[in-house]
Amino acid sequence: MDRLKSSARLMIVSDLDHTMVDHHDPENLSILRFNALWEAKYRHDSLLVFSTGRSPTLYKQLRKEKPMLTPDITIMSVGTEITYGNDMVPDEGWVNVLNNKWDKSIVTEETSKIPELTLQSETEQRPHKVSFYVKKEKAQEVMKNLSEILVKRGLDVKIIYSGGMDLDILPQGAGKGQALAYLHKKLTAEGKLPQNTLACGDSGNDAELFTIPDVHGVMVKNAQEELLQWYAENAKNNPKIIHADETCAAGIIQAIGHFKLGPNTSPRDVPNLLDAKLDQIDPAYEVVKFYLFLEKWQRAEIEDPERFINNLKSICSPSGAYVSPFGVEVSLHDVIAKLKDSYGDKKGKQYRIWVDQVFSSQIDSDTWLVKFKKWEQTGEAQQCCFTTAILSSKVVKQSQGLTWVHVHQTWFNGSTPSEDKSWFL
Repeated sequence: MDRLKSSARLMIVSDLDHTMVDHHDPENLSILRFNALWEAKYRHDSLLVFSTGRSPTLYKQLRKEKPMLTPDITIMSVGTEITYGNDMVPDEGWVNVLNNKWDKSIVTEETSKIPELTLQSETEQRPHKVSFYVKKEKAQEVMKNLSEILVKRGLDVKIIYSGGMDLDILPQGAGKGQALAYLHKKLTAEGKLPQNTLACGDSGNDAELFTIPDVHGVMVKNAQEELLQWYAENAKNNPKIIHADETCAAGIIQAIGHFKLGPNTSPRDVPNLLDAKLDQIDPAYEVVKFYLFLEKWQRAEIEDPERFINNLKSICSPSGAYVSPFGVEVSLHDVIAKLKDSYGDKKGKQYRIWVDQVFSSQIDSDTWLVKFKKWEQTGEAQQCCFTTAILSSKVVKQSQGLTWVHVHQTWFNGSTPSEDKSWFL
């Protein structure tokens, strides 16, 4: 949060499984559409928060499987853990809040006496969360009895049932909604309360998100029965909460437009992106567009390959240099010439490119330094390069544009190449 000097234009707080991430979409199109929109139009002045029931272990596993962006803030374990940034630095203030009237050993002792409860895996047992599976028909009775028992033992707990099978026991002050309220309070104290917050969810443990004052909410089309029931009983007439017509991340994009929170057209949805002209110079949009075209090139989805190559030449400086992650330096135009031989290399494969954490800074009147992570995924295999690019403004046919002057890539975070190639971009 420290990277923003003032209030975020928009803070999106989204559940992951079946909200941001569509597990029924092998091409991951909805989340890729969101990724492109976020990096092109929001990353520089907004906050992305992932709020998940997953533990850190399962959250990190999901990141290896799906094309997910890096959030500014991660809320995990059903709102019992808040961390910041790439390094996932924990919020110690939140830990202190949750310690009030909580004793995990007592919870473990009492739940061991209830045969209907089946303990979830060890990775899902966290300092302020004890998690079980319970059959749907037994859930309400178990929750009622367990709540009474723990109150008698002097604890103040919250019991959340979601997904038709998951039962989580947390401190009363925990939960996704309370974690969001804590963040709002913290940001307010810093004078940085977001101008707008959009909460996004699909299951019962997301309902709390929609109860925080002044928050817009979207239940994605595929929302589960328990959340729809909560909506019918508590928020059906609330104009700030909608049930989207689109599933998963596509529903989040729809909500951005519905509530008029900012641009909601993803670069992936622009039919003639090659001819798209912007009203102002936008380095982030240029980066997103550039790598979207490279993905289409590899997948053989460029309608006019020769025109694409000529356009690429026009936006890359003839004297521009490219340093590959293998340490090889060549001219940008040599890279473009080499691209001709790779057209359709990934045709018919589950191959995608996305960029993450795109940040630009203007270093003089017509030059920008842009830093970002460029990801590739083929099937289940991912690899990433940390990329630094220098872009220069120019005038082309009386419209503004940017020229790529220099690109330097290094392997990121232990990522290794799937094959030995000298032309990467």
